[in-house]
Amino acid sequence: MINDLIEKRKKILAESEQHKNRRNELNASASKFARERNTLNNQTREFVEEAQKNKDLRDKYNQEVIELKVQRNELNDQANALFEEIEIFKKEHGSPKNRGIKEIQKQIDHLDMMQQTQVFSTEKERELIEKIKQMKGQVKEQEAELEQNKEMRTKVTAARDLRKQASDLHAKVTEVAELAQKHHDIMVDSYRKADKSRESADTGHRSFVEAQEAADSEHKFFIACQKELRDYDKVISGLRKKTKKVKVSKEQKAVRKEAEHLFKNFRAGEKLTTDDILLLQRSKLI
Repeated sequence: MINDLIEKRKKILAESEQHKNRRNELNASASKFARERNTLNNQTREFVEEAQKNKDLRDKYNQEVIELKVQRNELNDQANALFEEIEIFKKEHGSPKNRGIKEIQKQIDHLDMMQQTQVFSTEKERELIEKIKQMKGQVKEQEAELEQNKEMRTKVTAARDLRKQASDLHAKVTEVAELAQKHHDIMVDSYRKADKSRESADTGHRSFVEAQEAADSEHKFFIACQKELRDYDKVISGLRKKTKKVKVSKEQKAVRKEAEHLFKNFRAGEKLTTDDILLLQRSKLI
């Protein structure tokens, strides 16, 4: 019976080792998934911070664009007001030109914007540049006529200066708007990377949880096997003690029987050896 129990205990021990090894493997996998998840979470945080930084810069530059446009429009309004006065002067003094400086300048601004924002064939773009050049020449001609009058010369100079300042501000508007767009694009790209990184981190976290739960399950099986091994050890130990007691009891009975035989012979007059005397003493017969 003890041998059967020992064989069963060996099987439980092997099963316990399997669960322990599997638990350790799963815990190692869970730790690996946790490290990868944490790395991805850190990356996500960095991407979000980068996105927020560029969002702030984009908003800053967009606000600057708004302010520059206000300044540019104010300068253009001031220039237009002067050109209005110049047009009135021309009409009052019978200027022979067909169109006023203000109208021509509006056309020039319109054509400049078309050249900057639209795609033309090489031939078409040359025609557009030539047209702008001709119109600028018309402006200069009309301004040259007006400059013959001292008052108008002062207004033309002021109007030119205002228009130049407005043009410089417009170039600045374009430059700052491009910066705002640049940071907007970086912001969008950073948020996209953050979403991708966060998705990978979530996948890694799910893998971590699955591995950890499986490791916990294997640990429970391991603990159950350990408890069963202790139970087997108690039973086997108890049976061994009982077997030992039975063996000792049998030996004692045999010794007692032999001692009684020797004692009977001694009383009948037989001589005893030293070993016989020791045996009788151990059996408490003498």
